[in-house]
Amino acid sequence: MQDFTSTFGNSAANALPEQRAQFIRRTYMLLAATIAAFIAVEGFLFTSGIAYTITNAIFGKGGVGWLPVLLVFIGVSWLSDKWAVSESSTAVQYLGLGVYVIAEAVIFAPLITLSMAYTHDPSVLLKAGVVSIGLFLGITAVVFLTKTDFSFLRTILVIGAFAALGLIVASIIFGFTLGNVFSFLMVAFAGTAILYNTSGVLHRFNTSQHVAAALTLFASIALLFWYILRIFTSRR
Repeated sequence: MQDFTSTFGNSAANALPEQRAQFIRRTYMLLAATIAAFIAVEGFLFTSGIAYTITNAIFGKGGVGWLPVLLVFIGVSWLSDKWAVSESSTAVQYLGLGVYVIAEAVIFAPLITLSMAYTHDPSVLLKAGVVSIGLFLGITAVVFLTKTDFSFLRTILVIGAFAALGLIVASIIFGFTLGNVFSFLMVAFAGTAILYNTSGVLHRFNTSQHVAAALTLFASIALLFWYILRIFTSRR
């Protein structure tokens, strides 16, 4: 999990009310723009046919398989996060966010392709998206209304992340399928991550770190959407 230690000073929770309000507004406006950018990039990948090329390159005959893609994505995510919290320039921060959005769009392309092939129902994307955003808004409201610092969840999330990653890698290597129980557990994990990361927006990030805050929240929403989409797909 990301370390929310501020590199620019005190946390937003300790800032002046006007500065805190401006930081929150900038963070969530950027988050909305990030989600829109993700949808736009995903749309381009499918209309151009690149999404199907990516899917064939991974799962087609002679494909590289899911494990190398997962490892590359982890590496790109780490680099994007480092750039997003960079003190060097705002441009580097936005570059990190942009690279992460593209990486998420690329890794989502095979999942969406296979979901459409299995369900023959494009509305499943909308349904999964609505449920994901609804859960995110509900969890966000809990954090802002209770003003609780959920940083204590970090240890649970770190252990859960390593356990989940181990199961995913094992399923790829040994060829077994992670069923709906795992997907439901990952939805719960993603919800817990949203609690932790939303709390981090207030209690760990400085008011100059809205780009990093938006990236962190987007990552949690993407994880939630991933497993909700898997659940919707498996029920067809």
